[in-house]
Amino acid sequence: MFNVEKFNLAFSYSPWYFFILFAAVIGYAYYIYKYTIPQINLPKKILLMTLRIAALVILLFIIFEPVISLSTKKVMQPVTQFYFDNSKSMTINDGTGKEENLKNIFDDVNNNLNEFNGEAKTFGLNVKQISNDSSLNLSEANTNFSKIFSNIDANKNISSIVIISDGVITSGSNPVYAAEKLNVPVYTIGLGDTTQRNDIEVKNILFNEYIYIESPTVISATITNKGFVGQQIKITLSENNIVIGNQDITLTEEGSSQVNFDYTPRSPGEKKIVVSATVMNGEFNKENNKKIVYANVLDNKVNVLILAGSPSADLSFFRNTLEQDKNLSIKTITQITASKFLENDDRNKLIEQADIFYLIGFPGKNTPDDLINKVSNKISNKNTPFFINLTENTDYNKLNLLKNELPFSFKKQGEGFTEVQPNLITGKTDNPLIKGNTINEWNNLPPVLQPQLEIKAKPESEVLATIKINNNVIDNPLIITRRLGSKRSLAITAKDLWKWKLETATKNLQLFDLFINNNIQWLNSSEEKKQVRIRTTKKTYALGEPVEFNAQVYDESFNPVSDAEVKIKIKNKNSINDLTLTPLENGLYEGTLASEEPGDYTFTGEAVRNNTKLGGDAGSFNVGEVDIEMVNTSMDKEMLSTLASSTGGEFIYYKNYKKIFELLKSRLEKSKVEKIEKKEIDLWSNEWLMGVMIILLAAEWFFRKRTGML
Repeated sequence: MFNVEKFNLAFSYSPWYFFILFAAVIGYAYYIYKYTIPQINLPKKILLMTLRIAALVILLFIIFEPVISLSTKKVMQPVTQFYFDNSKSMTINDGTGKEENLKNIFDDVNNNLNEFNGEAKTFGLNVKQISNDSSLNLSEANTNFSKIFSNIDANKNISSIVIISDGVITSGSNPVYAAEKLNVPVYTIGLGDTTQRNDIEVKNILFNEYIYIESPTVISATITNKGFVGQQIKITLSENNIVIGNQDITLTEEGSSQVNFDYTPRSPGEKKIVVSATVMNGEFNKENNKKIVYANVLDNKVNVLILAGSPSADLSFFRNTLEQDKNLSIKTITQITASKFLENDDRNKLIEQADIFYLIGFPGKNTPDDLINKVSNKISNKNTPFFINLTENTDYNKLNLLKNELPFSFKKQGEGFTEVQPNLITGKTDNPLIKGNTINEWNNLPPVLQPQLEIKAKPESEVLATIKINNNVIDNPLIITRRLGSKRSLAITAKDLWKWKLETATKNLQLFDLFINNNIQWLNSSEEKKQVRIRTTKKTYALGEPVEFNAQVYDESFNPVSDAEVKIKIKNKNSINDLTLTPLENGLYEGTLASEEPGDYTFTGEAVRNNTKLGGDAGSFNVGEVDIEMVNTSMDKEMLSTLASSTGGEFIYYKNYKKIFELLKSRLEKSKVEKIEKKEIDLWSNEWLMGVMIILLAAEWFFRKRTGML
């Protein structure tokens, strides 16, 4: 009855004690009501005994904490799930009748769905259940296979999954790994043609992550071709729909050509970069002759302020290296005496304008506290990144004014300096600050001088190098980075770093210069300094595909803000749309805009809390200029075959699709599962028990009083 397989009653103490006390409760109740003053009739005695016994048994339940464990058996019927590709790529006329074949399979499966205890669904942007009267409209703007496996109901006994598609993924991740984890065979029915047609495609566009205005760089495009060997075509580079370069190339037998364009941006901001190729007569697919990417061009003048406790060789070498980068504007504040500085510039203005600080032996013993506090406040309140090294002029008492911002803590152990060499920690050569040189080149640098301090990296800091003294490795940090929220800092706890420059220069190594350039890029990674970040999930959308926005909002201390109002204004050449994002949690927001009109879009947004603007952001995206569903017209047989074979399923070409029905029947017969469900019921923890016990005792007391008993 009720499929109960196992029943168990457990107590926190020995059940024998419970039953002994239970018998004692009954005996006690019988004893006190056997003779009463005044005498009462038998029915009243039974009522009062029952009330007393029930109240005391409930008390025993509370003390002994009884728990009932139930195990029930549930037979789970196997389910077969069918997923039909509902994307626009299924309408491509490739000569195989792809759309007609898909609809024939759709009708056949629906007619036999009950035979397989089946569920029919479509997928594209998302997975949707097919109702009895619905059909395929083949209008989805993307094909996302990963959505299939992220929407599987784990409570169902899924016997098999059948996917009917051309296998071309245009959104989401590769589904193979997620499918393997399900331990369910996936059968794939491939639609379309695997034949390579005559075609020219802009396959890829490569460019540097950091591009600065007025600084030449290269944009490289890969052009593939099939069937046009020896033909000459024109490749065009455009920025924001303005042609900035053309090249004529001859297509080669290798089927792939590399085209490099010199590119010098003239203004900062996000740039729409388009590489397009001539459309040739006889091309099967013309949609892939163009590719769009977006490049972020940075302002070419990063304001670097060097603050030095005194003139030194390190100061000269750092400044000379930094001045080689034309994208940097270098200013210095160099202390000479307690009241005199080498420069006559407005120090307050320089500090306010600085994007990055270089602290060389700063603060010194003569540095005014007011100057230190202004630097500290700029670092703390504006999250200004900084580099610091320790020299003989560093005043450690004054350095304590910066202790909250330093990537390390320190304790002075003595006077003077110790000769040390760097010991680069294994595995750090891939770090963006170290890259470009080998571990041996770092570890063979000449000795520098480290002050006699006990130095400890803070918990959120990363040590890139410790020290060696006479080839003995000592766990005292030499190079330390710190990344806390939007704050970034870098320290070298030594002086005479100019020796590294001279030593490597004689060996034609760029170690010192590379290190300085790398740490400037790392410190100036401004993306993470924003209190408000608003982005679209991607840069190019198909027409009709929802444009998804997400935002992150932080306060001045970079704590997440979840109660702000985030509004976005979205513009194209014909319309303006307003969108208010929905708050989620932990400072995250999201929203969606329907993309009903093709073209380039820009957006600006801001976050406001309590009538105070926290910050804003801007960006751009494109809708419908390149229809990603139409770029690849061939069946991706390799993906469909891999997906099937890796899960124990089978790939079937659409002409043989009826074979799937026999395979599914065989799977159904083997897939019945008996599931044991366990449930524990705490008989003692219900809050009503205490209430019932009180009511029972009160009722007993009431009836005793009514009969004149004490």
